[in-house]
Amino acid sequence: MAKAKSLYVCSACGYESPRWMGRCPACEAWNSLVETLPQAADALPGKKEHKQRGGTGAQALPIGSIEADEQMHQPTGVAELDRVLGGGIVEGSLMLLGGEPGVGKSTLLLQICARLAGMGKTVLYISGEESARQIRLRAGRIGAAQEGLLVLAENAMDEIEDKLEKTAPDLVVVDSIQTMYRPEMASAPGSVSQVRECASIFMRYAKTNGCAVFLVGHVTKEGAIAGPRVLEHMVDVVLYFEGDYQREYRLLRAVKNRYGSVNELGIFEMTGEGMRAVEGASELLLSQRAKDASGSVVFCGMEGTRPVLMDIQALVAQSFYSAPKRTVNGMDQGRVALLLAVLEKRAGLRLYNQDVYLNVAGGMSLNEPASDLAVCLAVASSLKDSPLPMDLAAMGEVGLAGEVRSIPQLERRLAECRRLGFTRVICPADRRPRGPQTEGLKIIYVSTVAQAIGLLGQERRG
Repeated sequence: MAKAKSLYVCSACGYESPRWMGRCPACEAWNSLVETLPQAADALPGKKEHKQRGGTGAQALPIGSIEADEQMHQPTGVAELDRVLGGGIVEGSLMLLGGEPGVGKSTLLLQICARLAGMGKTVLYISGEESARQIRLRAGRIGAAQEGLLVLAENAMDEIEDKLEKTAPDLVVVDSIQTMYRPEMASAPGSVSQVRECASIFMRYAKTNGCAVFLVGHVTKEGAIAGPRVLEHMVDVVLYFEGDYQREYRLLRAVKNRYGSVNELGIFEMTGEGMRAVEGASELLLSQRAKDASGSVVFCGMEGTRPVLMDIQALVAQSFYSAPKRTVNGMDQGRVALLLAVLEKRAGLRLYNQDVYLNVAGGMSLNEPASDLAVCLAVASSLKDSPLPMDLAAMGEVGLAGEVRSIPQLERRLAECRRLGFTRVICPADRRPRGPQTEGLKIIYVSTVAQAIGLLGQERRG
């Protein structure tokens, strides 16, 4: 019998090649081609028929004749998850949740399953990584042992399809999609062909039966979901669960959502009883702020529709290197370098011989230009060793000419500052809001970054 020829498949995009290459010619990813033997199963005796379902037989219809009912969101009872999903889980949706090992993906999904089972829903938790006993122990620890929650420790798709037809669940959780496999295919679980085929089976089941499906996905060392990129195109929602092992807080973000916004942020706290939703994010991020310390400025950022107050910290110290160091955590380093050049040229600050360290406290990340003014004030405050008042916040975009530009949703940001007891806010002068959100606030309008830096000592004395 002739030896089966090897086929090399790109794990990032699914490109197939008869020979190995260091770089995929389709997606240009390095070291992503994996060897597979696609024809090996054909020679096995007693091979099962491939249970690929045919088409739906649907007819082409004029778009005006199609019923356009609104998508109904089913709240899960976890407020932070519902915020990210746009109100809850949509019937018949296919969702993908990715994250590093140990970040809490399985714990969060098990809590969601327990909440929905307590509402009378039939929930099936499929695990290809843990035994049913392990899941039962974790469910007992976090208080998720509900009667309506069914557990299936299986990773063979033919068996899983039979169980789905018998149980007819309202929600299915697959932990994880990389462990599922079709016995008829020769490739190993986690390969491109297996992940693509297994995900398509769950997608067809979700769309034809109106069952919501959660797929748990592993991530690569770069932070992307492992497997073919077509996996992210197939699903309706892609969620990333982020966190640091040295911190107890976890961030849930949506990078794709066909039923809502992708700009929302969910914050969770890892506890002994599972994931706890954190609703007061601003209070949490400012709870450990240092008092009367130079280089600390409060900024109100927008995470979707939610205003969040964050502490931007800067440390400027004399450099003993030929090239001063620039270390940034939580922001784009190129944007910070641009702002430092503006401070040198437009505000007259001598930073060419200073090491600059910048940090967004609490593990948050900032990517909106509205934080420019707060960054500039933090750097100037540390350089001059002039602390800002504890009740002062700053926000505004800084241009290359040193001008301070207006920012979106200023009223909502001011309302959040007022709610947390801030009495003074430095804002751009080209937009002067009026309304109840400004009552009790002393709004300081500035036109240039040099004008804002000149207020450092004056506001401290005031």
